[in-house]
Amino acid sequence: MIYEYRAYYVMPGRMPDIQKRFNDVTMRLFGKHGIKVVGFWDTIIGDTSELTYICAFDDLAHRQRAWDAFMADPEWQEAKKQSELNGPLVERVVNKIWRPTKFSPLQ
Repeated sequence: MIYEYRAYYVMPGRMPDIQKRFNDVTMRLFGKHGIKVVGFWDTIIGDTSELTYICAFDDLAHRQRAWDAFMADPEWQEAKKQSELNGPLVERVVNKIWRPTKFSPLQ
């Protein structure tokens, strides 16, 4: 199992918009394409423009297939387009791929 850490730095005033998109569309499409979300977090101390989540994949090949299918999904492409009619939601994205250590409770 590998985990992908993703942090979105959201444009000022757009946090409700990106959270609505995740809630209304993205989470369902993640499930459809085999992207298992471990959790989402709002930053409450520090940079509050940050929305963070972690996904679990069997391996790097699974991750690549899942993201490719998700990004090619016409429903995702339309939802992204509609949610960004007033400008982009995200300033930048940071992502990292993690592998659990031998002693990690989460494998």
